[in-house]
Amino acid sequence: MKSKSITLAISAAIAVAAGIAASQAQMTPNNKLRMAEAAIAQLYVDTVNEDRLVEDAIKGMLEGLDPHSSYTTPEETKELNEPLQGNFSGIGITFNMNKDTLYVIQTVAGGPSERVGILAGDRIVAVNDTSIAGVKMKNSDIMKRLRGQKGTKVDVKVLRKQRVSTDTLDFTITRADIPIYSVDAAYMADPQTGYIRINRFAADTHKETAEAIEKLKKQGMTQLILDLVDNGGGYLNAAADILGEFLPAGSLAVYTEGINSPRYDLMASPSGKKPLFADGRLVVMVNQYSASASEITSGAVQDWDRGVIVGRRTFGKGLVQRPVPFPDGSMIRLTVAHYYTPTGRDIQKPYSKGGQKEYAKDIIDRFNHGELMHEDSVKYVDSLRVQTLVNKRPIYGGGGISPDRFVALDTTENTLYYRKVMAKGLINQFCIKYVDDNRKQIKKLYKTDADFVRGFEVSDAMIQELKEMADKEGIEYDEEQAKRSRPLFAMIIKALIGRDIYENATYFKVYNGYDPIFREALRLINSPEYDAILDGSYKKN
Repeated sequence: MKSKSITLAISAAIAVAAGIAASQAQMTPNNKLRMAEAAIAQLYVDTVNEDRLVEDAIKGMLEGLDPHSSYTTPEETKELNEPLQGNFSGIGITFNMNKDTLYVIQTVAGGPSERVGILAGDRIVAVNDTSIAGVKMKNSDIMKRLRGQKGTKVDVKVLRKQRVSTDTLDFTITRADIPIYSVDAAYMADPQTGYIRINRFAADTHKETAEAIEKLKKQGMTQLILDLVDNGGGYLNAAADILGEFLPAGSLAVYTEGINSPRYDLMASPSGKKPLFADGRLVVMVNQYSASASEITSGAVQDWDRGVIVGRRTFGKGLVQRPVPFPDGSMIRLTVAHYYTPTGRDIQKPYSKGGQKEYAKDIIDRFNHGELMHEDSVKYVDSLRVQTLVNKRPIYGGGGISPDRFVALDTTENTLYYRKVMAKGLINQFCIKYVDDNRKQIKKLYKTDADFVRGFEVSDAMIQELKEMADKEGIEYDEEQAKRSRPLFAMIIKALIGRDIYENATYFKVYNGYDPIFREALRLINSPEYDAILDGSYKKN
């Protein structure tokens, strides 16, 4: 029997070898790849995982192309698509991990957890009789236990801190569709200026943004700051639809073109018969992490002279990926075209095929070359200069969208001591404990988040308590750095406390009072410089 098995194996190997030899004359890349896989599977000295072999071959092919063509496993594909699809099925909480314990920051209004009585500040210690507290479980593993199909039930055990004791409570929660919001905040920054922050371009982003514009207009908004800082992009159509609320109907939003993809024009598309905010000053905030759909949006606003772009040069992600799904749920995202702004600017920054490592270092290189701190370090190429479509003012291509008003990255307060404290998660731990001990008192003192933003101050005693936590973690205290970082510590602490007690928007109300890009955007939108920039008459001193 053993002799027969050996004979069959040898015969199979000879057949593979003979097949390879016989096919030399009509060898094609496709045949060559198939033969290589078959030879490895049947001839290699050790056992091989054929699925992994094929996946590695696909990844190897894509790595030789551009930086954005990629392969994802079924699980990775699901995780990538979920935030863009606009919802998932779960229990409806925002949580943080504090010392290996799941701490509920907020419950989704009207969601499954709120309906059964879960409260902010509760600690979920077990899910379906499996302990998740004190076991160093990954966030992703916890989410797998809490999420599931709509209509299914999950049992959770909760620790709730009462006035004089801590009680253990049991809840059965029926999972439901939970929305993933794209608009983090929408509020009036001053009596005439609205502010909207978008974190991604997803299926419902246009709807959310339109609702935010309508809400702010009712509050007296006549000018708008649109915050796309750190927004990595998303759906192309979402960007075009949002542009439809700012540009005249039928305006070109973006076009795509590639060797195997003919030019495709995408027009700005309003939610109604006319744009919601066709007039009124518009400032768009961007930075080096604003990418893809964020660049389409800011680029079109700039090309059409519809508003002023404030911040730093954007990422430069202008390659269009087409999904190529496989039956097992995995997927290739294959680059098929370039994005071009209405003036014809290629958004994509330069890259070399197979040069992913160098490409990934681009932001670090910008920092090292001084581009993020000094406007004079930004180099423009005359051959890539174009004119805006309305006022004919000069703007530049070459990768990313260069702002009309540069705002330097200020690293003065971002000291090594601050980064060490942040990296240990101590600020989050401190804020969770502080909110736990003071939630009722803060809500009594500050009835609304506006009262909180105006009146709450981070005391020296709070900073000292954070220092003592850092000391216990072995972080060496540096008095000079701690003093320099004091405003940054105070801002983050206040913002996190405000978010945990009121709503997500409270975080940005606090943060924006500190953020140089927002402060410049608000100053500029209320200044004659705004019009001078748009009509090309502004001259630097």
